[in-house]
Amino acid sequence: MNKSGFSILLFSGDYDKCLAAMILANGARDLQMQADVFCAFWGLLLLRDPEKLSMEDKDLYEKMFTAATPAGAENLPLSKMNMAGAGKQMLLNMMASKEAPNLVEFLNGAFHNGVRFHACELSMKIMGFKSEELLPGVEVRNVHEYLQQARQAEIQLFI
Repeated sequence: MNKSGFSILLFSGDYDKCLAAMILANGARDLQMQADVFCAFWGLLLLRDPEKLSMEDKDLYEKMFTAATPAGAENLPLSKMNMAGAGKQMLLNMMASKEAPNLVEFLNGAFHNGVRFHACELSMKIMGFKSEELLPGVEVRNVHEYLQQARQAEIQLFI
């Protein structure tokens, strides 16, 4: 079996970890590699469209989860030194001073560059996220579909 491509299982909903995943996925596309990002549990937060979040057809826990979790990529906290958002603002300022793209810009670039994004079907069910709440172009996949894709990848990462 010839392996090719790049696969990330994104489990984290931390700004800096999602940023690293997007930098790597965009880098893979720059090298003409197929790039797939499979988002599970907290990683799903990267793929939620803040304009489409809904409380409709959700039970109490799902509504609480929707309300309590960050709405959209720019609202994700840092994994370390978040300090109620002050650490993240420092990072964003440092990135801006170096003219580095922010997470949403990297995410939009990844979509534009052909990175394929997949949302874990079971994680979505457990967390009460609906496919309508995701960014356009995200495919909902089950674990078997992810594993089929990942086994073909030359590089596999877990973030």
